[in-house]
Amino acid sequence: MGIPWDDVVVIQHGKDDNDPTVVTVNCPDKAGLGCDLCRITLEFGLHITRADISTDGRWCYNIFWVIPNRTSVEVDWERLKNRLLSVCPSCLFSYHLNLQPATPSPPLVYLLKVWCVDQKGLLHDITEILCNLQLLIQKVKVMPTPDGRALDLFFITDGMELFHTKQRRDYVCGYLIDALGESCISSELQLAGPEYGHPQGFSSLPPPFAEELFTSELLGKKVSMHPLSQDMTTLKKPTIVVDDSLSPSHTLLQIQCVDQKGLCYDIMRISKDSDIQVAYGRFSSSVKGFRTIDLFLQQSDGKKITDRETQKTLCSSLKEEMLHPLRVIIVNRGPDTELLVANPVELCGRGRPRVFYDVTLALKGMGVFIFSAEVVRHSTQERQWEVYRFLLDESRDFPLTSSKARSQIVDKVRRTLMGW
Repeated sequence: MGIPWDDVVVIQHGKDDNDPTVVTVNCPDKAGLGCDLCRITLEFGLHITRADISTDGRWCYNIFWVIPNRTSVEVDWERLKNRLLSVCPSCLFSYHLNLQPATPSPPLVYLLKVWCVDQKGLLHDITEILCNLQLLIQKVKVMPTPDGRALDLFFITDGMELFHTKQRRDYVCGYLIDALGESCISSELQLAGPEYGHPQGFSSLPPPFAEELFTSELLGKKVSMHPLSQDMTTLKKPTIVVDDSLSPSHTLLQIQCVDQKGLCYDIMRISKDSDIQVAYGRFSSSVKGFRTIDLFLQQSDGKKITDRETQKTLCSSLKEEMLHPLRVIIVNRGPDTELLVANPVELCGRGRPRVFYDVTLALKGMGVFIFSAEVVRHSTQERQWEVYRFLLDESRDFPLTSSKARSQIVDKVRRTLMGW
């Protein structure tokens, strides 16, 4: 008869405040489930300190030890449990009847219009409120006006899937106005229409910017023209050892790499997009900032990965994503200065969670004013990317013509994104 629904996801808090919370997921398996679970934990501002992932192809048992990130909003554990449950296949139908769950339709995208008094840090304040309300930002466009106001357009989906109710929509607008106080002039929420363009529209980045962000082989090279501070540039590169002899049906990858925010998600995303199943995975605790990871892998046909080129391609993808899961550069756009942040998009079309939150947090902490911002998609021959474009305003604290100030901004943004 399966297991009780309440036992599919179990959340156990530690005895002390500094102890991690243990999240256990015990349910039928499906392709990419591990990636979906890791993505949701990242979405809720949680860092996976340890993980054990196992499946026999039909049933999976996953354990995650999680702690809130330092830059995290308050975690709503009950909502987290409901979100994790939402991606778990039905115990009765998927396991006993061996039926694949129906592919859910993508959530409807809504447009949130916020008229506000333009000021430093306000964009991050709005973003933090949306995260607290479990709203997922798909695209942003900020349009300042000459009179010191700004119209912020947020294309969002509802993690609670309640936007079809007027009560939920009214609550979001009212909560936003109350939280922002006098900074907010008005707030309006409606279903995004075709007149606003597709919420995941594609950009036409200037070729020099696109080349710097996407076409360079970053393995073994410094990151763009704006390197990290010295202690980050000397970090040990990831190492991957492939072993086909230990198991008759699995290929073992032994990975050592620097610990960083979203590491489990990045690895599981690559496995999912490469159609590789992680039959068993152990993500050990961080020791002096480094992680040891053991992955027992199978191809979609249930066989080990014996082709050397496939092994090489998979290892190369993992190394690049562990070194540079996000790309950060500053460029000149005419007389203006633009910060570009890019991350790869899953094959299913979903971008990385909380990037906009982390970037706006970093800029707010440095006192850097965001004149305008937008989120677009960009396609290369290899993959699709999500690109965050921030037009920065000159200030006395950070004269953007200074190469030192630019390097400090890139350094701070990347550190915040990576959780360093």
